[in-house]
Amino acid sequence: MDSALIRRKFLEFFEGKGHKIVPSAPLVLKNDPSLLFTNSGMVQFKDNFLGNAAPKFSRVADTQKCLRVSGKHNDLEDVGLDTYHHTMFEMLGNWSFGDYFKKDAIAWAWELLTEVYQLPKDRLYVTVFGGDKKDNLPVDTDAENLWKEYISADRILHGNKKDNFWEMGESGPCGPCSEIHVDLRSDEEVKKKPGKDLVNNDHPQVVEIWNLVFMEFNRKADGSLEKLPAQHVDTGMGFERLCMAIQKKTSNYDTDVFRPLMDFIALNADNYKYGTDTKKDIAVRVMADHIRAVSFAISDGQLPSNTGAGYVIRRILRRAVRYGFSYLNFKEPFMYRLVPLLALQLKDVFPELHKQEEYVERVVHEEEISFLRTIGNGMVLIMDELKSIKNIENTLLKLKGKIYRTGTDINFVGTQKDSSLVERKYNWNAFDLGASSFQDRLNVDDILECIQDIEDYDKAVQALMDRSKIIRGSLAFTLNDTFGFPIDLTELVAREDGFKVDINQYNLYLNEQKSRSKVAATKEIGDWILIGADKKTEFIGYENLESEIRIVKYRKIKQKNKELFQLVFDTTPFYAESGGQVGDTGVIESVNEKIFITDTKKENELIVHFAEKLPESFTSTFLARVDVRKRELTMDNHSATHLLHASLRQILGKHVEQKGSLVNEKILRFDFSHFAAMTPEEISKVETMVNERIRENISLNEQRNVPIEKAKSFGAMALFGEKYGDFVRVITFDPKFSVELCGGTHVSATGKIGLFKIISESSVAAGVRRIEAVTAEGAQEFVDDSLAVLNELKTLLKNPKDISASLQNLIEEKHSLEKKLELMYQQQANILKDELARKAVKSNGHTLILEKVQAPNADSLKNIAYALRNQFEDLLLVLAADVDSKPQVTVMIGEKLAATNKFHAGNMVKELAKEIDGGGGGQPFFATAGGKNLNGLDAVLVKAKTMF
Repeated sequence: MDSALIRRKFLEFFEGKGHKIVPSAPLVLKNDPSLLFTNSGMVQFKDNFLGNAAPKFSRVADTQKCLRVSGKHNDLEDVGLDTYHHTMFEMLGNWSFGDYFKKDAIAWAWELLTEVYQLPKDRLYVTVFGGDKKDNLPVDTDAENLWKEYISADRILHGNKKDNFWEMGESGPCGPCSEIHVDLRSDEEVKKKPGKDLVNNDHPQVVEIWNLVFMEFNRKADGSLEKLPAQHVDTGMGFERLCMAIQKKTSNYDTDVFRPLMDFIALNADNYKYGTDTKKDIAVRVMADHIRAVSFAISDGQLPSNTGAGYVIRRILRRAVRYGFSYLNFKEPFMYRLVPLLALQLKDVFPELHKQEEYVERVVHEEEISFLRTIGNGMVLIMDELKSIKNIENTLLKLKGKIYRTGTDINFVGTQKDSSLVERKYNWNAFDLGASSFQDRLNVDDILECIQDIEDYDKAVQALMDRSKIIRGSLAFTLNDTFGFPIDLTELVAREDGFKVDINQYNLYLNEQKSRSKVAATKEIGDWILIGADKKTEFIGYENLESEIRIVKYRKIKQKNKELFQLVFDTTPFYAESGGQVGDTGVIESVNEKIFITDTKKENELIVHFAEKLPESFTSTFLARVDVRKRELTMDNHSATHLLHASLRQILGKHVEQKGSLVNEKILRFDFSHFAAMTPEEISKVETMVNERIRENISLNEQRNVPIEKAKSFGAMALFGEKYGDFVRVITFDPKFSVELCGGTHVSATGKIGLFKIISESSVAAGVRRIEAVTAEGAQEFVDDSLAVLNELKTLLKNPKDISASLQNLIEEKHSLEKKLELMYQQQANILKDELARKAVKSNGHTLILEKVQAPNADSLKNIAYALRNQFEDLLLVLAADVDSKPQVTVMIGEKLAATNKFHAGNMVKELAKEIDGGGGGQPFFATAGGKNLNGLDAVLVKAKTMF
């Protein structure tokens, strides 16, 4: 039985039991602050369980796209290493909202598994909740007795609270659950050890396939439980594991869900045969799994980025690219080539990917290019680190045979006999150690420790060399955190060269970062406190900007040590942030007090108002007033966004689709699919078209509660990644121009917008462009400011007839003067270089130049230094320069002298820079420093003479 048939049989079975088959919700969540992604099948029904919305059907079934890579269900690092974890997976589920309960849920689960799918009954085990003393909950004997009608008692196991009591979160609906496990081992293995001993013990062939949750409690914020007013059923069956069981495989990845992708990957990895190399097998599994999560997240509207859900998607994609790069030799983008194969495979069940195939493919491709570039940059940093370590090894080799003891002092051959290492520990040049990186990694105390502990000094040096062969954990963390270079790739590169990463130090930095993030994200949420009867809020803000309201319930929240309060009203004129439009602000007033509403948001279907304090009396009737000016300016921008969308589709083509938006009182931001930067002509045409529609003063045609299919027949576009109900709101500005599904607030006629002005057009991601624009007063201010700048330029240029030509002439004249000045500087530099060469003296076998000079700029000094280096291979150069009244020090070591490692320009310049109150650094042969004290230049030369 192939996977498509397995899925179809599940849906047909429950349809036959009176269930409404509903489509999968988007993978990416919009109005749920507690989750980034849909991580279980019940998420789209959360409001039904919380009581915020009445269920449309009492029985529902579906297959839901789920993603578990962050938060409570963080499976990412396990994916690919074993055979049953995934990032994106399908959850087959059936639900009852106050209808059937344990009896039917258990009976139907057994019927489907054993009669429809014909799984062997003697390989199935079930678990029931074994009770919990802390919560004062008994064993779920109801479920246990019901199971005994189908399965022997020795196959019914008691589970603890962790495994058999399902909770939505720290608070909310919850209840005991009953899991169904299947033993897929061979008969020989089963005889050796019964499957019941392996249930819930992470055995790859004894796995849970279905969880039946019986929701009957509500967990309050204080941890206590209360009975729900109605009993519900929430079941979830892992589709991939079910396919493994039915198709008699020992791994999810061996099913036809994954094998088409895996075979394509292996074929393109030099025709690799899957199953012959453990590390390569992991890479193949990682890539096949991750492309599913990335592709469907993008098709549901989430682009890879550096924050939030976008960061998670980028991290998943980069993990796949890194595995392909490291183990399968994919040095060029490859993941994007899997998108068409995946889109075709799931075309019938999840058509959204197939419809956006080219767009998703391009986004993945560009992300791969970017990350492979990052890997290249990271490799450069690692190679520099390895080179530095090897320099340390060469330095340490010089110690062999050169250490001796005089009494309690430890000395080097070639130094003064009575000069102890301890006394001269920081004078590295005296010991001929050369490499500056040596000081950063192994200090003198390290040397003393090894030399004093090991009588054989050559062995002591070897011990130091072993200690030096470690890549700093701080560098590995910086590579990962700043450059996105994964730690395991750093470890892989290190191992190939015989080095290790200081993983303890890396973890120290990582844990510090996690602690900071955890503190920043800490949020305490209290229980809702009801004021009278609970009821759903009626939004009246399309017609009214003020109304009388009563408070239904409230709760306290604390985030980042700031205390806020959330209020729910019986009716509200406040628009809750949604669809890109920001939430309303305003006040609620009674006779005695005024409470400021600082924001309005949606938590699923609940409209929540934020305030910094609570009213003195909750039973009062309040007058709620929206900030009218903010709302009107926001409406101008929102309606303009619709006109912009329609204009873009007419000017650029029908491929343009909204990919995101932000609408507030100051600006509108609109992201859309398009694969090239807009030309100035295109921008001008779009802007002109929008303003034409504004001047036409097109009246708003708002239609509510329109059946979704009827709305689509009007030409309204359903955006990918948005969740729509059976009935929608349609916003039309001329049925031949702009028809959209939208819940936001809008102007009554386009003329109210006044003026529309695009202020920028840029790239957001591969295949996604962003326009920022202003309207009404904001557009007027932008035009006024632009004209003011233009008039100022005219005045400065003495009112030329053609301002563009005048500016062009000025630019050309400036370039001409710069070339002349550059030539003059070069001539001065050549003269100064010749003067310095004449002043060179021989000292201790070196060509020494120590001079105070004046130079036109820093580049001239650098050119002079390199020219002198080419002239003298044993050069020791120190220039104390006055560069435009600012002090600068330049140190250059000749090529022959640099090879001896006796002098290090970087170390020297750091010391010399102290005389000019500055700092600097550079390479072993060339370094510079700047400072503040121009009067210190003479002291620089005095100190330099002591170094040679």
